[in-house]
Amino acid sequence: MLFQIIVNGILLGGFYALIGLGFSLVWGVTNIINLSHGAFALLGAYITYFMFQAFHIDPFLTLPFSFIILFIFGYLLQWYVMNYVVKAQIFMLLILTYGIEIFLVNFMTTFFSADFRSVTPTYAGSSLEIGNVIIPYIKLGVFSLCLIITIAISFVLEKTWVGKAIRATSLDLEAAMMVGISPKNIYAITFAMGVGLAGLAGSLLSLTQAFSPSIASGLTLRAFIVAILGGLGRIEGAFLGGLILGIIETVSSYYIGESYKNAIAFGLMVFMLIVKPSGLLGRKYYAEVKH
Repeated sequence: MLFQIIVNGILLGGFYALIGLGFSLVWGVTNIINLSHGAFALLGAYITYFMFQAFHIDPFLTLPFSFIILFIFGYLLQWYVMNYVVKAQIFMLLILTYGIEIFLVNFMTTFFSADFRSVTPTYAGSSLEIGNVIIPYIKLGVFSLCLIITIAISFVLEKTWVGKAIRATSLDLEAAMMVGISPKNIYAITFAMGVGLAGLAGSLLSLTQAFSPSIASGLTLRAFIVAILGGLGRIEGAFLGGLILGIIETVSSYYIGESYKNAIAFGLMVFMLIVKPSGLLGRKYYAEVKH
C-alpha cells in the first residue's frame, strides 16, 4: 500500500511540477508573483473540455491549442498591462494579479457555470498493473508529458537565443540592456511562456480530476509552494519541488487525513524558507565590484 501511495504521489508531483514551472519562471525573471496563475490554468482546462465536448478531439491533442491561445493572451496582457507597472512595488503587482484572478474566475463562473466538469475519454478507466500497484494510463501519460515539457523548456532556455536572453535578463538587467536585449519584450515573452505552461497544466488537470473556477486559488497555492521548494527560475528545481510536494501530500492525506494536506504543505514551505530560502536548487548570484 505504501508503494502504491508513493507512486500516486509521484504521478501527482509531475502535474505540480508543470504548474509550478511557469509560476517559478515568471517570478524568477520578472519578479512578478502571479496570483492569477491558477486561473490561467483553468482556462487551459476549459479549452480542452470544450474542444473534447464540441469536436470530440482527443484531450492530449488539445495541448498545442491551450498553449498557443494562452501564450498569445499572456503576451498581450504583459505587453499592454503588466509592463506599465512591472517596476512598481511588489505589493501593487500582487494587487494587480489578484484582480486579474478575480476577473477571470468570475468570467468563467458566469459563462461556464460553477459546476464541476471533467474530461472522460474512452480510455479513462484503463490501468497498468504491476504486481499490486495500479497505474492509470492517463496519469502515466500526464506525468510523461510533464517530464517531456520540462525537458523541452530547459532546452529552450539553455540553447536558444530567446532562452539565453531570458536568463541574462534575470541575472543582470543592466548588462542585458547593454548588449541590446529589450527587457520589455523579454518580460512579455517570459510571462507568455508562464501563462502558456499554466494552460498546458490545466489541460492535463482536466484529464485527472474534476475542476471548476473555485479551485483557481488552490492551484496558485501549489504553484507558489513548488517555486519556493525548487528555487526561483530553476527548471529542474520546479520538477523536484513538484515531486516532493506530490509525494508528501499523498502520503499525509492517507495517513493523517485529507483535511490536513494544506496545513502540511504550508508547513513544508515554511520549513524550506527557514532552512534554505533560495530553494533546494536555487542559487544566489552576486556581482563583484573591484576597486
